[in-house]
Order: sequence, then structure tokens, then C-alpha cells
Amino acid sequence: GRMPKPIFEVSELKTQLARGAQLVDVMPAEDFAEDHLPGAINIPLRDLNAGTAATLRRERPVIAYCDDFA
Repeated sequence: GRMPKPIFEVSELKTQLARGAQLVDVMPAEDFAEDHLPGAINIPLRDLNAGTAATLRRERPVIAYCDDFA
């Protein structure tokens, strides 16, 4: 399959993280345990709701990602 076009270039992602953005991996916990980006927080997509989103800091941007391109 074709790789989707990234929303952020790596350099922009690094800039956002340096400014305090929160990196959220939405993969299932077992996949997150195997591999994830440094500093990422795991909130599996199936568990993403108002309660789990409330654990994030509202004053800081959130960047969600998923690397399941299969």
C-alpha cells in the first residue's frame, strides 16, 4: 500500500515537542509496549474518551499518532 502523507514533517514535530506538545500514541497497549516514540503517552484509540482525554494537559498542544499502516 501507499504510505499516507505525514501531517507533520519530522522537523516540525520536533519543534512542537520542544515547545511542550504532548505526544499521544493511540495504538493498543500491547503494541505500545513493543515500540513507541520516546516520550509518548499511550491512550489506545478504543479507550479515548472524555475521561482519558482529561489526563492530558489542556494548556499544551496534543499530537496523536498511530503507526499501523498495514
